[in-house]
Amino acid sequence: MPSTTLELVRLRASQINGCSLCVEMHARDLRKAGEKDDRLFAVAAWREAPYFSDAERAALALTEAATRLPDRGDAVPDDVWNEAVKHYDEKALADLILNIALINFWNRVNVTIRQVSGALPKAA
Repeated sequence: MPSTTLELVRLRASQINGCSLCVEMHARDLRKAGEKDDRLFAVAAWREAPYFSDAERAALALTEAATRLPDRGDAVPDDVWNEAVKHYDEKALADLILNIALINFWNRVNVTIRQVSGALPKAA
């Protein structure tokens, strides 16, 4: 599982959950990894943006479904799951699912204790 894909997943879940601290942190991490602003700015609208690979799109779709579990009866639709399976092997899927779960956990902790953007030390 590419580390950049996992950071995109963390950024997208953090956007959905309204965790400004995590949005800031993962955007910074992506930028440090060499990501271009075009991709960073387009994560929230990844379906409409041309900057993401099919595998990244599958990971982002799974992230949205797993992050928004209560929004639908079929929380993770078959088409979303099948697209992820098409791009990732069993180990990569396990990494992806665990990372989605963990970022959702950290988003909830940080939102609950009111950790906000600007709380991170500024990069030198």
